Amino acid sequence: MIDVEHLSKRFGSTLAVDDVSFAIPRGEVVGFLGPNGAGKTTTIRVLTCYHPATAGAVRVAGADVVKDPIAVRRAIGYLPENVPLYPDMRVEEYLRYRAELKGVARGLRRAFVHQAMERCGVTEVRRKMVGHVSRGYRQRVGLADALVARPPILILDEPTSGLDPNQRRRMKALIKELAREHTILFSSHILAEVADVVGRVLVIHQGKLRADGKIADLLAAAPGRELRITARIAGQALLELLDGLSTQGGARITAEADGFSSVALGLARDADPRDEAWARLRARDVAVRELALVLPTLEQYFAHVTELAAVPQEAGT
Repeated sequence: MIDVEHLSKRFGSTLAVDDVSFAIPRGEVVGFLGPNGAGKTTTIRVLTCYHPATAGAVRVAGADVVKDPIAVRRAIGYLPENVPLYPDMRVEEYLRYRAELKGVARGLRRAFVHQAMERCGVTEVRRKMVGHVSRGYRQRVGLADALVARPPILILDEPTSGLDPNQRRRMKALIKELAREHTILFSSHILAEVADVVGRVLVIHQGKLRADGKIADLLAAAPGRELRITARIAGQALLELLDGLSTQGGARITAEADGFSSVALGLARDADPRDEAWARLRARDVAVRELALVLPTLEQYFAHVTELAAVPQEAGT
């Protein structure tokens, strides 16, 4: 539903997005990650027809963002990081106004608005002025606005920004629910939330796409993987027993109670020596409490990818 080919965007001499390509099929939920100034928001603004691309091609729901921007906008429900609401309108009044602007037929507006309010949990404040509701409710009103015309695609730019922990939890649950019916591109810098909502991530840094894949696949092939073993044997003896496995880097030894020791061994890329380690331990009749392949967290992977970036250059937001 979203196809981006060799997208670049300049602001004067600043290259904010540099030759970015990716595709998001119908029904997929994708996290869009990057540090501040990486190019996330600029890319999103090109997708939503707010900025023209300097180079490349972008199609959304089959429509070209340059040749048919109206069709693109109809296909997208967009929640920007800072939601531009009208504070002097009541919540329901505002959503009816937005439904009209988005071309929802007069006979359908009431039902569409009520469904959007119910799904986003703003029905109880529908008669309040937008400027008088909390930050959490304003975010929900913005999401109801994105949903009110029932678009197939949702683009959510930092949807939990500025929310307290309870509000973030509710917003995350709502995004999970919406993922059953919409294609979603979800931008955030709160990586733990992204990992809990999406299966695939795009990582952008200094305007370039640094990674694109399923989270599980990216972490499985990332540096920082460890083999962790807890067994009834002295730590040094355990290290000697495991000598020659596909490991790299240092080892950590921790003595535990009851004669058990724990060892964590750094692994070479793609290595998985669990079977060989188990065979060696069994051959020595060593009691094993834990034998596990430990993957890096998404936060660790993100740090690795962005730290490996090429020579720093100016980039957009």
